[in-house]
Amino acid sequence: MSSVDGLASIYPPARFLRDAAFQAAFESDGLTAFRAKPLAVVIPESSEDVIATVRWCHDHGVPFVARGSGTSLSGGSLPVADGIVIALNRLNQILELRAAERIAVVQPGVVNQHVSDAAAPHGLVYAPDPSSQSVCTIGGNVAFNSGGAHCLKYGMTSNHVLGCKSVLATGEVVTLGGPSAESVGPDFTGLFCGSEGLFGIALEITLRLLPKPEMFHTVLVGYQSLQAAGDAVSAVIDAGLLPGALEIMDALAIEAAEAAVACDYPEGAAAVLIVELEGPREKIDVEREQLEEVLKKTNPFAQRVARDEADRLFIWKGRKSAFSAVGRLSPDFLVQDGVVPRNRLGEALVRIEQLSQEADLRVANVFHAGDGNLHPLIMFDGKQAGALERAEALAARLLRLCIEMGGSITGEHGVGMEKRQFLPEMFDAPTIALMDRMRQAFDPKRVSNPGKMFPGKEADVLSSSGLHPLEKAGVISRE
Repeated sequence: MSSVDGLASIYPPARFLRDAAFQAAFESDGLTAFRAKPLAVVIPESSEDVIATVRWCHDHGVPFVARGSGTSLSGGSLPVADGIVIALNRLNQILELRAAERIAVVQPGVVNQHVSDAAAPHGLVYAPDPSSQSVCTIGGNVAFNSGGAHCLKYGMTSNHVLGCKSVLATGEVVTLGGPSAESVGPDFTGLFCGSEGLFGIALEITLRLLPKPEMFHTVLVGYQSLQAAGDAVSAVIDAGLLPGALEIMDALAIEAAEAAVACDYPEGAAAVLIVELEGPREKIDVEREQLEEVLKKTNPFAQRVARDEADRLFIWKGRKSAFSAVGRLSPDFLVQDGVVPRNRLGEALVRIEQLSQEADLRVANVFHAGDGNLHPLIMFDGKQAGALERAEALAARLLRLCIEMGGSITGEHGVGMEKRQFLPEMFDAPTIALMDRMRQAFDPKRVSNPGKMFPGKEADVLSSSGLHPLEKAGVISRE
């Protein structure tokens, strides 16, 4: 009898899965460097199923991990070896869409893109747009406070979640926030967003919808150096413009995107910058002229303005495909998402290139340039002995570079498993202790996604998956 047999009272055999095939299917997420096989995978079909499961786990001390599409790039939805996975994909209903109030109430398994699709007939849109928006789910977006290309203007997921009904790790069901943007008392909704599954599971999420912009003006600009593209970002912002998006891709990322989707970016570019203005037509008519003058001064060698909506989407297709497209250039790669101050972006890019050469590893750069959120993709061949460790060691140097420049170890991917050992380098001990006390208040038994975010002993629950590659390399150690 396994320690999870009691779940058979909640789930029929077809939704209580313990065979090796399902364990293997759920043993990793988007960061495949980490693997751990759960004891079981359960598939709830209602909020009541989730609540009953969490209460059972709390009562029996069984760890659980909530999971949607598994697109986490920090190991955030990695299973716990002696726990279960709660797969939320069947909780995929848009429960309400109140166009007049500009809100939608959705279940956690709803795909990000499907919210905007449902809102479109009403002239509305859901603003957060991660690169994985066609597959990632709102529950995961809330857990990791996802951003996307348009977060510069519109903010992160937390800026668009008005409230959520959640089951805490204790089994208590709570309602945080509500349909109004105005609230009284502590912002528990904001606290829950970005908690990486350490507090519990969101069951019903109330989202803010925005009017779809009347007009877009999208410009693709080619530069002969990466630093020039980075400096152009500062020039655009310093001019007082607030584009909907400012994105940069370097030569390697361009090469990958061309191979994948033939996006027709400027040939020979060391970097391209995508600038997208959006808003009322009268406003864009003025800003497009201002943008043109700013870009002239940044000395681009190529420039292309989207002719129509189809051309605009074609430009974005290259950017949106970049992560997966890098797989055409390398059998394996790691993605980081450190942040640097925007005014040091050009400097950071030069330093990344230097570190790449020193490590003898290729790095493709794709990032949300407007808020300094870097996405270096470190390429390696996992079949070569020591290659993963070398890649992880370079990733560590890149994260430390972000910290040294006054930035952050994560902009939207979260800490998860990957960055937990760097938390003490960004925050002092009293701050981390405060975070830990907050977590314990929501989850006194530490059964909800244990081993994530915090360094130290709690991480030992994942020990059966082996040492972190950086620990093998001697770059980090457990406390």
